[in-house]
Amino acid sequence: MSQNPFLSQAPIEGIKQIIVVGSGKGGVGKSTTSVNLACALKQKGLKVGLLDADIYGPSLPRMMGAINQHPQVDEEKKIIPLVRLGIKLMSLGFLVEEGSSVVWRGPMIFKALDQFLRDVKWGELDYLIIDLPPGTGDVPLTIAQKVPVSGAIIVTTPQNISLVDAKKAMDMFNQINVPLLGVVENMSSFTPPGAAEPLQLFPKGDLDKFLVDQKILKMIEIPFNPAVGLCSEAGIPIVESNPEGLEAKAFTGLAEKVCSHF
Repeated sequence: MSQNPFLSQAPIEGIKQIIVVGSGKGGVGKSTTSVNLACALKQKGLKVGLLDADIYGPSLPRMMGAINQHPQVDEEKKIIPLVRLGIKLMSLGFLVEEGSSVVWRGPMIFKALDQFLRDVKWGELDYLIIDLPPGTGDVPLTIAQKVPVSGAIIVTTPQNISLVDAKKAMDMFNQINVPLLGVVENMSSFTPPGAAEPLQLFPKGDLDKFLVDQKILKMIEIPFNPAVGLCSEAGIPIVESNPEGLEAKAFTGLAEKVCSHF
C-alpha cells in the first residue's frame, strides 16, 4: 500500500491561513490578483505575507517595487523576508538577477519551496498568499503535500478557451484535497473613457453556467483597466495607488470574500 503523501503536512508556526492563487494558463492575471489581494487584506488591518512560488517566472519583485533587493539571513540561518507596503515578501526573484533563467529539475524546485516555507522567518501572519505558477505541475502538489492549505482561488478570463484550462486547475485542487474558495473572473469587461456601457474584451463563454452547475462561487469580476498593469509595472499595485477605483474596490471585495470563509 502506498503511503499517503499528505501525512507529511506540517503547519508553519505563526501562520493562520495559507491561500494559494492559481490558474490553468498564464496571462490571465494570477499574479496581479495575488499582489492586490495581499494589499487589500493588509488594508483591513491583517498581517499578510506573499510568497512567489512561480520558480521559472517570478514577477513579485517587480510588481511589489522590490527589484534588486535581497533578503538577509539571521544568526539562526533563517531568511528574513523583505517588507514592502507592509507585506512580508519572498521570491526566487530576490535571489537571482531579473531576466536570468532558472534551469532546475524537480528536486531543486522542491528544495527551494521547502526553504521558502520553512526557512523564511514569516513570524505571525493572518494570511500567507502563495502565487502559484500557471498550470497543474509539481509546485502546487508539493505545497499541498508540505503544508495544510486553507483554500485555493482560481483566476480566469471569461472566454471558453480560458475556462477549459481553469477546469483543469479546479480538478487538480480537488485531487490534492485543497478546498476551492472560488473563481475570479479577470478582465471581465472594459469601459472606455466617456462610454456609458462596458465593452466585452473577450467573448462570454460558459463560465457562469459552469460555476452555477458545479455550485462554485464566482468571488468577483475584475474589470479591465490599463492602469492595473501600469501600476504593477511601477511596483505599486492598484489597490495602493488608486484605492477608490473600480478595480481596487473589486480586489477589496475579493479580500472580504476570503475573510468570510475563516
